[in-house]
Amino acid sequence: MKFLDGEWLVRKGYTTGFAADVYDARIDAEHGKLTLFCSVGRPMTSAAMTMNVPVLTVEITSPRPDVIATKLINFRTDRSHEPTFALNTEPVRPVIEEDDHEWRFTTGKTTVHIAKGHTFDFRYEYDGTTIAHSGFRSDGFVTDPQGTVHMLGQMDLGVDEKIYGLGERFTAFVKNGQSVTIENRDGGTDSDQAYKNVPFYMSNRNYGLLVDDPGKVEFEIGTERVTRVQFALEDQQMSFDLIGGSSMQQILGTYTALTGRAPLLADWTYGLWLTTSFTTDYNEQTVLSFIDGMSKRGIPLSAFHFDCRWMKELEWCNFEWDPDKFPHPVEMLKELHRRGVKACVWINSYIGQKSPLFDEGAKGGYFLHRTNGQIWQWDMWQPGMAIVDFTNPKAVEWYKSKLRHLMDQGVDCFKTDFGERIPTEDVVYYDGSDPAKMRNYYTFLYNKAVHEVMAERNGEKEAVLFARSATVGSQKFPVHWGGDCHSTYPAMAESLRAGLSFGMSGFGYWAHDIAGFEDKPTPDLYKRWTQFGLLSSHSRYHGSTAYKVPWLYGDEAVDVCRQFTRLKLRLHPYLMEQAKVTHETGVPMMRSMVLEFEDDPACEDISTQYMLGHDLLVAPVFREDGVARFYVPDAGGDQAGASWTNLLTGKQYEPGRWYTEKFDYHTLPLLVRPGADLHLRSEEEIDEYCRQRGVATEAEAEKYCAEHPAHVAD
Repeated sequence: MKFLDGEWLVRKGYTTGFAADVYDARIDAEHGKLTLFCSVGRPMTSAAMTMNVPVLTVEITSPRPDVIATKLINFRTDRSHEPTFALNTEPVRPVIEEDDHEWRFTTGKTTVHIAKGHTFDFRYEYDGTTIAHSGFRSDGFVTDPQGTVHMLGQMDLGVDEKIYGLGERFTAFVKNGQSVTIENRDGGTDSDQAYKNVPFYMSNRNYGLLVDDPGKVEFEIGTERVTRVQFALEDQQMSFDLIGGSSMQQILGTYTALTGRAPLLADWTYGLWLTTSFTTDYNEQTVLSFIDGMSKRGIPLSAFHFDCRWMKELEWCNFEWDPDKFPHPVEMLKELHRRGVKACVWINSYIGQKSPLFDEGAKGGYFLHRTNGQIWQWDMWQPGMAIVDFTNPKAVEWYKSKLRHLMDQGVDCFKTDFGERIPTEDVVYYDGSDPAKMRNYYTFLYNKAVHEVMAERNGEKEAVLFARSATVGSQKFPVHWGGDCHSTYPAMAESLRAGLSFGMSGFGYWAHDIAGFEDKPTPDLYKRWTQFGLLSSHSRYHGSTAYKVPWLYGDEAVDVCRQFTRLKLRLHPYLMEQAKVTHETGVPMMRSMVLEFEDDPACEDISTQYMLGHDLLVAPVFREDGVARFYVPDAGGDQAGASWTNLLTGKQYEPGRWYTEKFDYHTLPLLVRPGADLHLRSEEEIDEYCRQRGVATEAEAEKYCAEHPAHVAD
């Protein structure tokens, strides 16, 4: 949100209260706290100026090494009714020093220098190098025309400084010049709204900043003041954590140590997932025919996803199989397991009024209520739908019991859709939580409950879900996918941008709807997105009105699907090694070029290619003519100047150059880092993997496809 009218004036009806200097300070060495009492508006130069004026209280602490937590306080308020992010704190004894010129607060190798005198100046260092600065008219509060107080802070933007992260955002990868609202919304992938909002950004000056608040936070990145990053929220106080490090990867490591890291996942999750799609007609026979069709064509599946119509229409969610379509669900799920395929079913946290569970939930008090005591309902998505209140322990257990019943039947995992359209007005939570703070935090409780059910039953490695919404800490409940994208090349590119931003926000795994969700893809796009999808950490075909089985897109689509599914199986040992790195360090499996090559200026803005782990560079093709434009960095170290090699073609590429090259549907830029020792499966091992699951080997599949040409659907 913008408050100023240019650099010097304030918007009509707004009043500002910026900290002007530090009038007094208190050092609490025992508790590791430095408290500053700051003049507002202008320095207080005499005792007479200390009356009838506001004072901004600034508390500085450290939740763990290299993290400086700052709390800006106008009026102290009761926070007991507010949800808070679950942070992993660690005992820290910061060094707090004072001399004639400044106060210094040091945790780990990160120090903030706070100037004395008639000035307000905070300078942050890591290991002696300045990484951030906050100065004149940067921290304080603003009162809007309605009398609402907004707390705000600012950090300087240096020359060539770039800002990344803030969740899964579909806008430009570099966030400079953007106004970003941290508020979970169901806005598709073609807007500035986002399903997964994270109030954390990283700077290529080697600091990260988390606004420690689950409510709506508004960032102005070089837009309110072109030389500053501003962050603000409606409240009487605001907390933010500044993280110092020697690299962005190290900062991500510290950030995810604070907020949680992605767990290790079972091997099978990295294979290909196939879906029924959303509004398509399907039943038991359809599902089994899809799995058979993939098997005969030599395309092994890891999981099959049943989207919402596994339940009867108007009853989402009732957690019961539609008996007209699935009369024998237990036997059907056993058949999937016999074929080596896991079963995933779509759910959400909404209960339509027609659902048999509505009365049960209403009687138990398991739904959100309005301030008048009535159940909160509306007709968006499902008629008369109510929302499960996950702040009520009994509601959580009730919801879990429905999922346990499905797992008893043979369901392995869940797609936790929605969780973004959460009301903030005229709504009451069981535990009294502030609804404004629950808008983003709701998804954490929702996905946490589902993840716990699976972890309790089968262990954490088997606890995998496909979630659309997320907030700080949701990386502990993977996997997340990119939401409702169109079947176009621009949508494919915006999905990748979002995934890279998501990775810069602490999330280790990510997926997307291969071939797009909203429309039917062309055969060309289907094949190109298949390449990209099977070179992502997790891979799932999905759609809205169109099936996504490859034989509906031509014989070559079948070949491409088989080739890249087998390629991912071949890469499996390497991917498991990289997943371990993600789990232990917080560095994502799919990482932006700047995250891996921070010192190469050419990598700072790249959002059309990425590193899959440490050693593979992937540049998806985004054009119908098959032309890809990609950059090859220098690997550095003892491999400085060495060439990269395309894993698919064997062609070599010198580093430090951009390339423009045409690729057929069986190739793309998939380059191996010089000096890498890739651990791969052999083709014979993949054939044996297929035989064990009743899937045709490559030779058998080619014979079948020759005898059964693909039928391209209209």
